[in-house]
Amino acid sequence: MPADDTSDPRDLHSLEQDMPDTEFDDTEFDDTGLDDAEAALREARARLGEIPAEVVVTNHVMGLYELAAIHLSAQPPRLVESALAIDAMGCIVEGLGARLGSDSITMAEALSNIRLAFVQIKGTVHPD
Repeated sequence: MPADDTSDPRDLHSLEQDMPDTEFDDTEFDDTGLDDAEAALREARARLGEIPAEVVVTNHVMGLYELAAIHLSAQPPRLVESALAIDAMGCIVEGLGARLGSDSITMAEALSNIRLAFVQIKGTVHPD
């Protein structure tokens, strides 16, 4: 942080003045790590391409469920964040319905359960 407390930390010019005068030397880096990362990414994409889309989408739905539950269980509950996750989950589950495959009923039940939990927790935070 600059010694001058009046400078705006978002001001790139003030940040530049505080940086040491060093040149970037990229000769010490080799591309092995980058090549390995690119190969791993290609392999992961290939594996993902072999999995039915309904399985991947269902996995994301459960991720949204978990996200909503995390925000609901926070102290105090983060209702806005959990509502966003629940609404996103609803868009997918209700929007796709049976296209989610054999887990569509389970996903609909999970959506109902997390919505019920939201209403119950919201009632304890903001009783009417």
